[in-house]
Order: sequence, then C-alpha cells, then structure tokens
Amino acid sequence: MDELTQRDHVTCDVVIVGAGPAGLSAAIRLKQRAPDMAVIVVEKGAEPGAHSLSGMVMDPSGLDALLPDWRTDTDRPLQTEVTDDHFAFLTQRRAIPLPEKLFPPLMSNKGCFIGSLGKVVAYLAKKAEDLGVDIYPAIAATELLFDPAGRVIGTVTGDMGVDKDGTHSRNYTSGIELRATHTLLAEGARGSLSKIAIAHFGLDAQSGFQKFGTGLKEIWELPPGRVVPGRIMHTLGWPLDRKTGGGSFVYHGQDNLLTVGFVVHLDYTNPTLSPFDEFQRFKTHPSMRALLEGGKRIAYGARALTEGGWQAVPRLTFPGGALIGCAAGFMNVPRIKGTHNAIASGMQVADALVADPDAAELTAWRDGWQDSPIGRDLFAVRNVKPLWSRHGLPMGVALGALDMWCHTLFGKSPFGTLRHDKPDWATLKLLAEVTPITYPKPDQVLTFDRLSSVFLSGTTHAENQPCHLKLADPTVPLGRNLPLYGEPARLYCPAGVYEIAKSPDGSDSFVINAQNCVHCKTCDIKDPNQNITWTPPEGGGGPIYAGM
Repeated sequence: MDELTQRDHVTCDVVIVGAGPAGLSAAIRLKQRAPDMAVIVVEKGAEPGAHSLSGMVMDPSGLDALLPDWRTDTDRPLQTEVTDDHFAFLTQRRAIPLPEKLFPPLMSNKGCFIGSLGKVVAYLAKKAEDLGVDIYPAIAATELLFDPAGRVIGTVTGDMGVDKDGTHSRNYTSGIELRATHTLLAEGARGSLSKIAIAHFGLDAQSGFQKFGTGLKEIWELPPGRVVPGRIMHTLGWPLDRKTGGGSFVYHGQDNLLTVGFVVHLDYTNPTLSPFDEFQRFKTHPSMRALLEGGKRIAYGARALTEGGWQAVPRLTFPGGALIGCAAGFMNVPRIKGTHNAIASGMQVADALVADPDAAELTAWRDGWQDSPIGRDLFAVRNVKPLWSRHGLPMGVALGALDMWCHTLFGKSPFGTLRHDKPDWATLKLLAEVTPITYPKPDQVLTFDRLSSVFLSGTTHAENQPCHLKLADPTVPLGRNLPLYGEPARLYCPAGVYEIAKSPDGSDSFVINAQNCVHCKTCDIKDPNQNITWTPPEGGGGPIYAGM
C-alpha cells in the first residue's frame, strides 16, 4: 500500500480488479452508459474464466438485465435449462427424498440454467472487449495505490521474473501502476486486496466478520443414457455429522457430462475433518456409486464461498473505490447461488459511478444495495446460515425453512436478524476434545487423492518464484497447530499444499508445496491462529477452470 512511486504507469477512469462476473458486468455497464470512459480490467488468471469456479446452476436474472439479447446469441454460454429439481437427505445407506412443497418458492430452480461459470465469464469478456474495455489477463494486482490524503487511486501489478531468493531473473519485469479515479475490487471470496481494504478502512466495523465455505467440484463423463440433461439434485446429511454444515450438488449437463460437488461450511469444529475427503466419501454413497460407476473423472476444482449473507456484508465503499460481487459477500447460501447478484452488483456500481463520476465515494452504491434486488434476495434468507450453525441438522435446517416460509407468507421473521457467533478460524476444538476422523484410502476409480486432482485442475505456477503463502510466524505450525490441532492445514487444504514431513534427523518439518495451490483461499480463512496469508503469485499461475 505504497504512496506513488516512480514505476511505469497507465491512467484510466476506472480500474477493476478481477475479470469475473461482477468485474466484467461493471465494465460492460460502464461502457454501455459512458462509451468514452476508459476502463481497465486486470485478471490474475491466464485468461478470463481461468480462476472462475461455481457449481453451477445459474439464475439468469442478472444476465437478462445486463445483456437482454444473450439468449439469441449463437455463442450463448448457457444452454441447459433445469427441468427436474430434487432434494434428498442422506443416511449412510439411503437417500430420503424431500418433497419440493416443503421448500418456499424462492428455493425453486425453475428457469435456471446448468452451465459453466468459466464459459459465462469468457462470454462476458468478449462482450466487454467489443465495447472497448481493456482486459489485462495474467496480471496480478498486488497493492493498492494511495494518494497523500489516503484515497485509493489505483493498484500496482505484481513483478514478473522474481526468483525464490528475491533476486531478479533475466526475465524480470517490474509491475506497473494502474492509476484511476475509481478502483473496483471484484476478486471473489476472500480476495487479497479486498481483505486489505476491509482492514485498512474498517469496512466491517458494523457488519462483523464474514463466513465461508469450501466448495469442491468434479466433472464426470458417463456412459450414454445415464445423464439426463436438466436434472439437478441437492443433498444434506451424510457423510457430514449433524453439527457440520454443508451438502452436495449433482447437475446433469449436455454431452454425457455430470457435475458433482460438495460444500463444507468452514465453521466446522473437528480439526481432523477434511473437506476434500468428505467429498470423496460422499461419492461412495450407494446412490452416487450407481450413478458414477463406469464413468471417468475429467476435471476438478475447489474454491472458497462467501456465506455470511445479509448481516455480514461490509460497508461497500471507501475513498476512491468499492467492493462488488463475492468480494462483498453476495452469495445466497440456501440457493447456493451468487452469480446473479455478482452481475447485478456490477451493474449497480456502474450506474452509481456514471451518475457521479467525480464522487469521492460512491454513496449511491453503498447506501442503495439493501433496497435493490440483491438486498431483497439476501434479506429473505439471512437467518438460514446462523440457524444452521447454531443448531445443526435437522433442527437448524428446519428452523431455516420456517424462517424462509415466514418471509414468504408474512414478510417478516420470528427471529429478527441473527448475528454470526464467531469467525470460522475460531471454531476448531482442540485435538484432545474430538474423536479423530479416519478416511479410507482412495481407490483411484471412484475416489481419488489430492495430487491427481490438482493435475486435473490444470494448475501451474512459474518455477522458482517466491512462496505466495506467507506465514506471520514460521514457528506456529509445529509449535502450536501441530500439538493442539494436529496441524489442520494438511487436511483443510484441498490441493495438498501443506504437509508435515520428517527431516533427515527424524524431526518434523512443515512443508508448503505452493506449486499445488488452486487459489481457493481456505488456508487464509481457516487457520486457527490466522497465521497464513494468501497473496497473489506471479500472474498467469494457478488453475485453468475455463470449462468448469
């Protein structure tokens, strides 16, 4: 967070960090309404969509508002409309159907589409470029720029070609300053610059901490006739215990492709729990085994989700900039959907900016989101997450359903607005207080190990670059986390980044395999001492989720 230095610089009206649905929608809306405005979008992924991951069943309302003619485009990104919508509660051996009439209408997926967020983002990127937006892929934004008065005036991109020891290789290229009147942070859940801005400006002083989950996803190619395009299934229950939040999603797409995924809420308490292994175990359920047997896993990914909802949304603006999309926390938890709100947030912030381009702070966005479709979407479900966290299954989910029905029928909640009890990093019990979970070895047919999964994610990083996973205190993993919690980083990471290894002298060592990182941000969220900070590696590194 330096003041202005003598780096090379580019000047524009608006710089947007993150070429996801929120950032690209903001860029498109700005150029639709103010064609002469200079807009730059900087994206750390190798291409727009490379780091975009979602389930996904998408509510098209945001896309309809942004690009009303998208459904008639020959390259439309969404083709498969939901036709069958199923819910089930799982025991270890059974899948118990939950009648659709138990759920309020807001939970319906009628009119939604099964698809790939990466493809949606690639589509939006093309539309943005056609309007004159400059998109800089494979460039990581690593710092915020401040003027002497403390206003954000842009961002600094990361240096390229820095070796592990901090020296400059022959391929070294210095980062540049992207100077702008307005800086929009659209990095998704737990973005690095968003985290800095929230702390620096105290944006969460009134809202309190955010809540998160980790979502894991695989795509399977199944024998012909088994996939029913348009069919979706969501489950609760097994393999998670009744105090741990989460569940599965199974979406039938085109070309015999099946999306199967699992979400674990990061307020879980048992330090021996592994979200990755819970996902693998889920696939051994009789109903899933029958569906997947004979198929081939062809893709894998993982990403943190914002789950705090209405009451965890921070103040959205700061001098010179704003938060949008999942950086602001706009995911609807019971619907497992956030893309429609991300797109809507990009449009709303753009409208506020065009209406007052010289504003010191975009107050129309800051003060107006609650009365917008985003606010109405989140307000009606605001108590589902805290009720689930406090009461577990089945009581918490039943109370959440009651709360949603009360909003549907009477427009109000019997619970008011519940606050979240504690941040996710503070929920772990000590190792001595829990029964350790033992996971079976993967069979490499239905269940798999982390490293083969990372391979399918297409993850690569420039060799010999500095580690982008920073430890505030290098002694904490072995000195505190290992004896107290069994070092949970080796389990909550879905990519095998962290491990405890034996040194030649027989002592333990904490190893960070940063090259495996899929940029999910789980470590930054869940470490019980908040000792790990995720920072952007060299631009272009990480997974390739274009088809996910």
